[in-house]
Amino acid sequence: MYTLLEAQNLVEKHIQSLSIPDTPPELYEPVRYILSLGGKRIRPALVILACDLFDGEVASALIPAVSIEVFHNFTLLHDDIMDRSERRRGSPTVHVKYNENVAILSGDVMSILASRLMNQAPGNVLNLVHDVFTKTAMQVCEGQQLDMNFEELLTVSEVEYLAMIELKTAVLIAASLKIGAILGGASQRDSEDLYEFGKNLGIAFQLQDDLLDTYGDPGVMGKNQGTDIMDNKKTFLVIHALGAASPAQKEELITWLEKKDFDPKEKIGAVIRIFDSLNIKEETELKIKDYYQKALSNLEDLNRPEERKAELYNFASFLRTRNR
Repeated sequence: MYTLLEAQNLVEKHIQSLSIPDTPPELYEPVRYILSLGGKRIRPALVILACDLFDGEVASALIPAVSIEVFHNFTLLHDDIMDRSERRRGSPTVHVKYNENVAILSGDVMSILASRLMNQAPGNVLNLVHDVFTKTAMQVCEGQQLDMNFEELLTVSEVEYLAMIELKTAVLIAASLKIGAILGGASQRDSEDLYEFGKNLGIAFQLQDDLLDTYGDPGVMGKNQGTDIMDNKKTFLVIHALGAASPAQKEELITWLEKKDFDPKEKIGAVIRIFDSLNIKEETELKIKDYYQKALSNLEDLNRPEERKAELYNFASFLRTRNR
C-alpha cells in the first residue's frame, strides 16, 4: 500500500521526467516554470491512492495522475491572470515573470497537454476516464466564471457560494479519486462513494483556503495576506459577515466592497476588524468541520477494509490541519 508521501514523490518524479517540447521556447518555458514551482501534488497523489485502494496496477495510473496535475496548474496559471496575483508558491506568477499573453497561451497548451496525457489511460477504461476528466474540466471553468460573476454582485447567498466552490475546487479533487478508482477496477458504486468523499473534503479544503487567505501567515502561505479582500471575492467569510453584521457594520463593509480607490493595507485591516468583531473566523472553522465530518462519513461508508482506507483518513487529517 502506498502512503500519501510515497504517492506524491512518485508523481513528482514523473512530472520532472515529463516530455515537454523545446520549441518555441517562449511557449514551453513557462510550462516548465510553473510545474517546477512544486506544490503538494495532492490531486495526482489521490489518483494513485485510489487506484491502490482497489488493488489496481499503479503504473497504469501514473500518466493520468500527471494529467490531473498539469490541468490543475493550467487553472492556477489562468486564475492568477484573472485575479491579478503576483505570487504563486512563493515565486512570481507566470504572467508577472513573462507577460500576460505568454501566460494565456502557455496555459492553453497545458490544457491540451493534460487531455493528451489522459488519453493514454488503459483502453478498457479510457472512454469512462476521459468522460470524467472532460466533464470535470468544464465544471472547473463554470466555477471560475461564477467566481468572477460574484465579484460584481453585492449579495451572494451561502448556498450559491458553496455551489460555486464545489465546481471550482471540489470536483477536481473528487474526480481525481474517481478516476483512480476506475483505473483500479472499482465498481460504479464504490467510485461514486469515493467521489462524494472527495467532493465534501474539497469544499472543506476551499473554505480552509478562504480562511488562510485572511488569517494565514503570509510567510508560510507564500503569498500576500488578504488578496481575497482586495479582489472583493465573495468568500464564505464575507458572505457570513454581511449576514451577521449590524446595520453600521454592514454599511462599512459594503463601503469597502464598493470603493474603487483605497489603501490596500487600510482596506484589509478594516475588513478583518469587522470579521473579528463578528467571530467570522470561528464560524468558518465550524463550517469546515461540518464538511470534514461529512467526508469522513463518506469514507466510513466505502466498501473497503478499514485498514485499506487508512491513508485516505491520514490525507483528510492532513488537509484539516494544514496552514498553507
